[in-house]
Amino acid sequence: MSKVCLTEGCEKAATLQCPTCIKLKIEGSFFCSQECFKKSWGQHKLAHKAKLESEPHNPFPNYRYTGDLQAVYPLSPMRQVPKEIMRPDYAETSIPISEQNVRASSNIKVLNAEEIDGMRKVCKISREVLDIGAAAIRPGITTDEIDEIIHNATIERGAYPSPLNYYKFPKSVCTSVNEVICHGIPDKRPLKEGDIVNLDVSCYYNGFHGDLNETYLVGNVDEKGRQLVQCAKECLEKAIAMVKPGVRYRDFGKVIEEHAKKNGFSVVRTFCGHGINQLFHCAPNVPHYANNKAIGVIKAGHCFTIEPMICEGSWRDELWPDNWTAVTCDGKRSAQFEHTLLVTETGVEILT
Repeated sequence: MSKVCLTEGCEKAATLQCPTCIKLKIEGSFFCSQECFKKSWGQHKLAHKAKLESEPHNPFPNYRYTGDLQAVYPLSPMRQVPKEIMRPDYAETSIPISEQNVRASSNIKVLNAEEIDGMRKVCKISREVLDIGAAAIRPGITTDEIDEIIHNATIERGAYPSPLNYYKFPKSVCTSVNEVICHGIPDKRPLKEGDIVNLDVSCYYNGFHGDLNETYLVGNVDEKGRQLVQCAKECLEKAIAMVKPGVRYRDFGKVIEEHAKKNGFSVVRTFCGHGINQLFHCAPNVPHYANNKAIGVIKAGHCFTIEPMICEGSWRDELWPDNWTAVTCDGKRSAQFEHTLLVTETGVEILT
């Protein structure tokens, strides 16, 4: 069957094929002459661009990555949430106005019995969703596939995935691999044997947010990687053991940093734990490093997260050009664990 020239308005028989199209495996790009090819170039090159953008690629070719990990785009389209599911105020606009209205306040909300019940319910859902996502971790699965699993598990429970469109975050979970400290965006990179990956799940249900994360081993991880993950878990456990009315929020950092340093690791300073209730993030701030200036004393009815980020090398971080993915400045690995906690009259209830 003879080919027809691709140039608009030309119906001549064509035998010349675009060399770039051959390279990119784009079919049907035939032209009758060099003149027609040049005439069509302005429009035709858009097909090359579209093909390249649809193939897995590094979206930041001029960025100097700190480690081996690179972003793999294109991202899949933003996943949809059924209309009947209750949404936080930022779901459409990406701006959490209710949070911004109290940003300057250091007042820590004391939850009443009804609000505590709401937090227990959403945190139970969040725990279930994280466990479902974690069960899918294996070499070869992409973090985008894990995002789909977590998104579906969230909406099946009538909840909204809290990260979705929060300040334009494009996905339903944060997936932080190896040197990513936090806020990694799920993409097309498959997990590899020996990786470590953190899944940070947050759900919004009936007006309340729940938040937790854990770091997982992908297949066989080296001894230093296993020690890092174990130390991060122990740092969280030691901090939780301190929680009771009368303790200062600034005191957790000393215990966390002492344990991390004793094991040869460092503690991230840029990101901290936070209050959580009807708002995704609010007072108090809960730093994880020693000699911090956190404000506030723990009282029964306070609800907040502790989520130490522990690093193999330097605690200093930098941001990828996506304005979300925080990585270690030296490309060494980071691990994290997080729980949402409710302060009781005598101690603490781990809601997640």
